[in-house]
Amino acid sequence: MPSHVIDYEIVGNDLQLVEVELDPGETVIAEAGAMNYMEDGITFEAKMGDGTEAGGFMSGLMGAAKRAVGGGGLFLTHFTNQGGGKKRVAFAAPYPGKIVPIDLAQFGGRFQCQRDAFLCAASGTRLSVSFTKRFGAGLFGGEGFILQKLEGDGLAFVHAGGTLIRKNLQPGETLRVDTGCLVGFTDGIDFDIERAGNMKSMLFGGEGLFLATLRGTGAVYLQSLPFSRLAERIIAQIPPSRRGD
Repeated sequence: MPSHVIDYEIVGNDLQLVEVELDPGETVIAEAGAMNYMEDGITFEAKMGDGTEAGGFMSGLMGAAKRAVGGGGLFLTHFTNQGGGKKRVAFAAPYPGKIVPIDLAQFGGRFQCQRDAFLCAASGTRLSVSFTKRFGAGLFGGEGFILQKLEGDGLAFVHAGGTLIRKNLQPGETLRVDTGCLVGFTDGIDFDIERAGNMKSMLFGGEGLFLATLRGTGAVYLQSLPFSRLAERIIAQIPPSRRGD
């Protein structure tokens, strides 16, 4: 199913939103609650799936269940321009950081990202989940175990916390990353989760029990401030007597 061709503009610096321009009949899909504003003529509908399922209700239900396992919601919101001219709808990032446009056609039709990174995409983009190869390590590896997989030939938008870093890996190169700092990677990258050194380093090194290891040829997107790390620092500053509140 070919994706709709959409125009867009990213507005702002560190608290960004993406404004998508839809031609009559065009649709964009987004996580529930991501919409910031929309112009008159755009209608929206919550659907159990991304709209690419060919098997009807049961297929949509299975896709929604998989997305829920991957950290997404059961429903995606579909925004369609039912008006007579170009209309705009905007989606806001949930916390400080950057919105990254991903042209799936330039990346072999597939991009894998953290389970909370997806923001919105052109209709026709397929959303599913993928898992790390090593189940035992992934079970304790935190954010890196379950990933969202975006497939199609159109535009998708993901969100990164803090500063966005892009690393282009060449054959033979390896990159080890804190699991929470990984935003996503293109096809051609082999992703796994490995132990963070010896037992002493794992327990007292402060870098977690496991690291994400990426090898291959392609692009890797990283974030300097995962929301989980920000939340931990905020909670640590709350007096123990107030944490229950």
